[in-house]
Formats: sequence, C-alpha cells, structure tokens
Amino acid sequence: MSNDPTKQLVDKLRAKEGRRIPTSSLARLQKTASAAAWIGVDVVAGKLLGTDAGLGHLSPETLGRVVESFGELKGVAMKVGQLLSYVDPALSPEARRMLSVLQVMSQPTAFGQVLQTVREDLGAPGRTLADRLERTPVASASVGQVHRSTLDDGTPVAVKVRHPGVEDAIRADFKTAAIGTLFARLAAPGMNLDEVLAEAKTRFLEECDYALEARRQIRFGQVYAAHPFITIPTVHPGVCGRRVLTSTWHKGMGLDAFLEAAPFQAERVRASRALYEFYVGTLYREGLFNADPHPGNLCFAPDGKVTIFDHGCVREFDRDFVAGLVGLSRAVQRDDTAATQSALSAIGMFNPSQDFDLTRSLLRGFYAPLLASGRLKVTSEHAISIRQVAKMRKSLLRIRLPGKLAFLFRIRIGLHAVLARIGARLDWQELEAELAEVVAAPAPPL
Repeated sequence: MSNDPTKQLVDKLRAKEGRRIPTSSLARLQKTASAAAWIGVDVVAGKLLGTDAGLGHLSPETLGRVVESFGELKGVAMKVGQLLSYVDPALSPEARRMLSVLQVMSQPTAFGQVLQTVREDLGAPGRTLADRLERTPVASASVGQVHRSTLDDGTPVAVKVRHPGVEDAIRADFKTAAIGTLFARLAAPGMNLDEVLAEAKTRFLEECDYALEARRQIRFGQVYAAHPFITIPTVHPGVCGRRVLTSTWHKGMGLDAFLEAAPFQAERVRASRALYEFYVGTLYREGLFNADPHPGNLCFAPDGKVTIFDHGCVREFDRDFVAGLVGLSRAVQRDDTAATQSALSAIGMFNPSQDFDLTRSLLRGFYAPLLASGRLKVTSEHAISIRQVAKMRKSLLRIRLPGKLAFLFRIRIGLHAVLARIGARLDWQELEAELAEVVAAPAPPL
C-alpha cells in the first residue's frame, strides 16, 4: 500500500464506488455538520497548544475525513471543498494536496449505473459507446464522472456521465441553505446573500444539464478555434444527451505536474496569459465567461497549449453590463472614487457611496495585480485568502454588492490564486487593457 496520504485518500474514495449520494436535506445537513465538527476539534486543539489553527494546520486525518465527507456529498459541498483547495495561497503544501483530491475525485458512481445512464440517454449510439468504456473513471467530480472510450472511427473520447441523484442533492443543499450559504460566503464576500444564493442555485442546477453544457462548450470552441495556446475539446453531439457529454480526449498534465516539471519562465508566461485571456478576455470580448476556474479543469499539453475542461457553470452578460465591468476595472486602477462609484451603480449596486472605504479596500484586493505597471508576478499578497475573507465578513455584509457579481469575483479570487502558483512575470495591467480595448457585442444565446 502506498505511503502517500493523497494516494491513500484517492484509493479510499475509489473503494467506496457505488455509494448513493445523500439527497435529503436532513442527511446532507448531518454529513456537513460532521465535517464541520472534525474541523472544530482540530481548531480547538490548536488553540490549546497556542498554534495557528487555520485550515492549513488541520491534521492529515482530519483533512482526509473532510475530503471523504465532501466527496460523498458531491454537489455544492464538494464545490466548497474545491474552492478551499486552491483559493488560499497560504495553505501548506500537504493541506493543498489533500484538499485538491476533490478537484478530480469523489466516491465514483457504480460502473453498472454509468453504463445504464449512457444507454438510456443515447439509445443505439450509446450501446456501442458503452461497450468501449473503460471501467475505472479518470475523474469523478461534483456533478459527474469521466470515463475514457472510443468512437466508431477510433477517435479517443472522454465521456462525462452525471451522477444519479446529484440534481436532487443540489436542490436539497439550497433548500436548507446551510451548504449553499457556506459556498456563498466563501466565494462572494460582501454580496447580497439572498441574491448570491439564487444565482448559485441557478448556475449549479444548469451544470446538471449536459445538453446545455455541450452547446456552451461548442460556443467556446468556436471562439477559440484558431487560438494558438487555448484549446477547447471538440464535442461529439451524436453521443451527447442531458446526462452524457462526449468530447475528444486530450492528453496533458494537471497544474501540479506542470509546476513539478519546472517550466521555463516563457512557458509560465504563455500558460498564464492563456488563462487570463480565457477567463477575463472572453467576458470582455464575448459577454460570456466560464465561472469555474479550479485547477482540476485545466490541462497543460507538451506543445504549450492549455486545454480548458468543464463548461457547465457559465454566465452571459449584455454589452452594457460588460462595459460597466470594464469601467470598474479602469476606475479601480486609477483609484478614482467618483468613477468607481459610477461604475458600481451601472452594474447594479444600490448605494455605492455607503461604506465606500470598505468597498474600495475589497475592490483593490480583487484587482490587485492590475494596480502597478510593469512585469511582475502575482503573489499570495495579490490573492484574497479564505482567512482574510473570514476576518472581513461581518464588515463586508454591510456593502451588499449585487449578487450577479458573485461568480465574477470568484473568477478574480480563483484565477489570481492559480496565477500565484504558476509564477509568471507579466504586465497584468497592460494585458487587462489589451483585452478590454474592444468591448464586443455579447455572444449569441446558447
């Protein structure tokens, strides 16, 4: 048996294949409370010992229990675990490795159920696709899991199959609001909580519709069809359905493996620019953006291209709103109070002058890499950590930023955390200006 705690944890999760997702509000609340209790034990122990009892100082045993609980719950709870795994650059390497398991693995759905779903959803094409499915999933995420297969012409494909019961589980999470509220407070500090919950519920339930995701992925593929460094896997509509999404298989490394290979600065710059252009540039130029930047959705190929997986959590904005976002970015960079308040009003903030010093502090945190010109690295000081958010939470609740900004700010938090790990030196201010130069008409409806 491996001595690597992360490998042991993955093996434990795989060994629990076939366990049903808890779908009642009570069962999910109890499971979440258990995970919280395990965290609490370590926090209390840390205080008694006079040590820093932050998330990064939880014992491997506690982290393992939390990962197992979130992996069993899937849905919103697992998304909370994914968020915790990468938005706090102060995490210890061991804690990050343990929590990052949730980026790619949970207790898998039983293979027999996977085959049944594929055959039911796709009919005759599904039977031949199912016959070629590899039994062991390459990933099992918050909404579905991925198996390798091949098409009739020999094309290798990734077949994503939705977990049975996950849609009911997500509805249960928002019915009690406990897990949904936890996600909202981590991802969207200072936001109107009711609006954030409504926004998150809509986006997460949309992720359960793989037919919708297929259309979105095709749209992103069209946008980046000729891009030299960004790749979107090709969708094969003939073998897609509401619970099954089939895309061309792409080889490459995850973020950890990419960094362990000690890439040259030019490679880091190329990868970071690609990520910034995808997550920020697509919003500015197309009114369209992917709101799930966690590292498990990224693949770094030997030829330097970055492949972006998972296009279920997507938001569209009209041209006026995007223009307001560009105005906000420019105003924050200039530290122009009047222009910042005007931009906030344009994107729906009710009273932008209220507690403006706090709003200013928050915004300068979100846009931190853009506040200085010249080539520089995004560092942990540029990324708002979970610990900082927790300290500011009570004050931030007074601001009540519009809920529709929730996933936009999640992008800034998540993207900056990933860029801090990559360590590329870029003129982020110049790159932002380049991407925002032409605010294009919004993308056609998906």
